Amino acid sequence: MKFAARISLIKPSPTLAIQAKANALKATGRDIISFGAGEPDFDTPQNIKAAAARAMEAGFTKYTAVGGIDELKDAVIAKLQRDNGLSYRRSEVVVSCGAKHSLFNLAHILFEEGDEVLVPSPYWVSYTDIIYLTGAKPVVMTTKEAEGFKLQPAQLEAAITPRTRALILNNPSNPAGVCYTKKELEALAEVIVRKGILVVSDDIYEKIMYDDQPFYTLASLSDELKRLAIVVNGVSKSYAMTGWRIGYIAAAEEIVANVTKYQSQNTSNATSIAQKAAVEALNGPQESVAAMGREFQKRRDVIVARLNAIEGVKCLNPQGAFYVFPNVSAFYGRSYGDKKITNSAEMATYLLDESNVALVPGADFGHDDHIRLSYATSMALIEAGLERIRQALGKLR
Repeated sequence: MKFAARISLIKPSPTLAIQAKANALKATGRDIISFGAGEPDFDTPQNIKAAAARAMEAGFTKYTAVGGIDELKDAVIAKLQRDNGLSYRRSEVVVSCGAKHSLFNLAHILFEEGDEVLVPSPYWVSYTDIIYLTGAKPVVMTTKEAEGFKLQPAQLEAAITPRTRALILNNPSNPAGVCYTKKELEALAEVIVRKGILVVSDDIYEKIMYDDQPFYTLASLSDELKRLAIVVNGVSKSYAMTGWRIGYIAAAEEIVANVTKYQSQNTSNATSIAQKAAVEALNGPQESVAAMGREFQKRRDVIVARLNAIEGVKCLNPQGAFYVFPNVSAFYGRSYGDKKITNSAEMATYLLDESNVALVPGADFGHDDHIRLSYATSMALIEAGLERIRQALGKLR
């Protein structure tokens, strides 16, 4: 059968594939500890589930406006004003089926063949494939571990060409947990404004920050930058609502209008019930968000310390999100049995086969010297999984 050429340009999501493989192995009786999933292990807070139940009881189960109900748009507007000092109107907000859907829609109304889109590496696995599907070219800017995996202004400027359409910046980041300070963002902003490129600000991990570090979004730095910035966010990570599929965009009216038009021909509206739940998430009590953040920080402290205690492993301390991105390249060239490990994919296979631990190869994020572990799992599983990894690495010769 003949398929469209564009499908050959992309690969299945490796993080979802790892989780599916871990689940399949568990179903066969294998005692798998998975560090693959990029979703909080907490339940959705009860007040949010109750709001969804009320919506169902009230019969709020029909189509809504394509771009989201006004009540949710108003909740997004209030959140952006309250948390980020940003002012938007309803016509500048569109609700989609998760932040990934928001990014996909954006890409398809902004990028086309001949365009270049700048992506700092390590990057979230879907950015490059989403760009490829538009016919545009992702231009990967490899950041340095010694510089905390942070994009430098000179590096950004050097990558900009007449074909450059936009920069995608994830802050805090997946997979390395990188958080930019206000001063660092201002330095990047100077280049962005001077060159006049768009910036897609993926803020999905905004609420998961550590060590009292404040969060800044690029759009909040100046009126000029706000005109160039497109804020992408959602409720999935902050409120343990990954399955509810609610994301949103805040941007210039013409961008939102075109995203809404595009969405009208792919999914129509996000789920009506989930929209009502998201209203409660954004407007309701926020104590659960802070509680999850405190628990994630405890887990981060343990997993980073345990990784760095393994001879040959080097792991930076993430300042946000719930991932670690340790460097395991010291073990490349070593063997087990008649097999030699030479890259992150082979390392991930070895750890799954030898220690029943599932994680994601760093190559999928643009850095083959690393592996990614999500610590969105219990402390007991983190400690058990890290001990398995320590023992497995110790067997390599």
